[in-house]
Amino acid sequence: MTTALTLVAGRGDDGDRTLSVSGEIDMSNAAEFGAALDRELAAGTAVTVDLTGVAYLDSAGVAVLFDRTEEHDLRLIAPRLLERVLRVSGLVQVAKVTVR
Repeated sequence: MTTALTLVAGRGDDGDRTLSVSGEIDMSNAAEFGAALDRELAAGTAVTVDLTGVAYLDSAGVAVLFDRTEEHDLRLIAPRLLERVLRVSGLVQVAKVTVR
């Protein structure tokens, strides 16, 4: 059973934009995830994406993140569950990733 995607935008303690994500990110909702991330990036180039509530991240979700790293300062906070996917995909080389 798929866990619904929840997206909550806000500001961090440093004043930068944040996007807290929970549920599963896959090809069925990657466009929704990308649109939410784009809205936050439009407000400023630095966005922290909190993925600690994400239980599953497939290649469509990884592509959403990769597509935005070249022109934007993405900071990812990820659970240990996603650490390997982020490392193997190469996202740790192009975005600041903190594993919690």
